[in-house]
Amino acid sequence: MEILEAYDLTGCAWSAAEFAGCDSKTITHYVSVRDRGGDPYAVVGRARLIDLFLDKVEEFVDRSEGKVRTDQVQVRLVAMRFVGDERWTRRAVAEAKAAWRDGHQRR
Repeated sequence: MEILEAYDLTGCAWSAAEFAGCDSKTITHYVSVRDRGGDPYAVVGRARLIDLFLDKVEEFVDRSEGKVRTDQVQVRLVAMRFVGDERWTRRAVAEAKAAWRDGHQRR
């Protein structure tokens, strides 16, 4: 049974949790989001440390035509006061390279 459907049926978070098979705090959270006019099933994106430097990462990938290595990008970003882990850089470079390849395929 759906979470909100269970709550509408019972009117009680604890009983709805029994029907839906989840915790009553989850029911309470979903109902409060719905009552505020939001979508309780929507995924909210969070800001990442690398977001401020994504333009530079894309620039490095574009200038190297998709051949730049992550460790090289990490060194350059640290010089620009990036405090994030190399894991953030790896993910950002992989996303930038994938986007670069999508725009530069042979036809």
